[in-house]
Amino acid sequence: MKIHHEGTNILILLFIVLLAINALVWLFLPPWILPALCSAFSLLVYSFVFNFFRCPNRVYHGDSTDLVVSSVDGRVVAIERVYEPEFLKAEAIMLSVFMSPLNVHANWFPTSGVVNYVRHHNGRFLGAYLPKSSTENERSTIGMTADCGARLTIRQIAGAMARRIVTYAYEGERAQIDAHLGFIKFGSRVDIYLPLDAEILVSMEQTTRGGLTPVARLKPAYNESTTT
Repeated sequence: MKIHHEGTNILILLFIVLLAINALVWLFLPPWILPALCSAFSLLVYSFVFNFFRCPNRVYHGDSTDLVVSSVDGRVVAIERVYEPEFLKAEAIMLSVFMSPLNVHANWFPTSGVVNYVRHHNGRFLGAYLPKSSTENERSTIGMTADCGARLTIRQIAGAMARRIVTYAYEGERAQIDAHLGFIKFGSRVDIYLPLDAEILVSMEQTTRGGLTPVARLKPAYNESTTT
């Protein structure tokens, strides 16, 4: 287990602040009961933030040609047919995974392929579990073409606590299924928009692990020249 580089500066700064507060409390607030409570609370806060920025090493060992894995750790909160107007510009199956503050918040590419589209949108900070957060909250949209030829959209969505979305993907990049797509700080959601003929491999409320849990299987996309 390692700490994600997005959390390094935060953890260092938090350690310095908590150390200074506890030093003052132990010096100027006797007896020992109040300083002890302050130290215990500080340890709890630091442990929570430390846990939030953990970043496990994960490698997908299966055949990833037509497989889509979850981009994040969390719980499946939506599997529904919607219109995706930004990259696919077509109806798609939206598969949404909600992350609580206790989940790992690193984001993985859901499949291997080529990144075709990356855009960040400012917005609100509604609860990420709400359906309208997909279109109203601050978000980043990544469009890509999988190795099998199918196209899909990944959307990182900020939540009520998540105030910063970090996206590492860039247009033209060759994406790998076990590479980091980005990071969302403190509670959030990721939507994956899949072709209508994709085979869904998860169910509502199922728990997923980013970079490891298969969530869908794509049908190969052929053009006319490959079918004649």
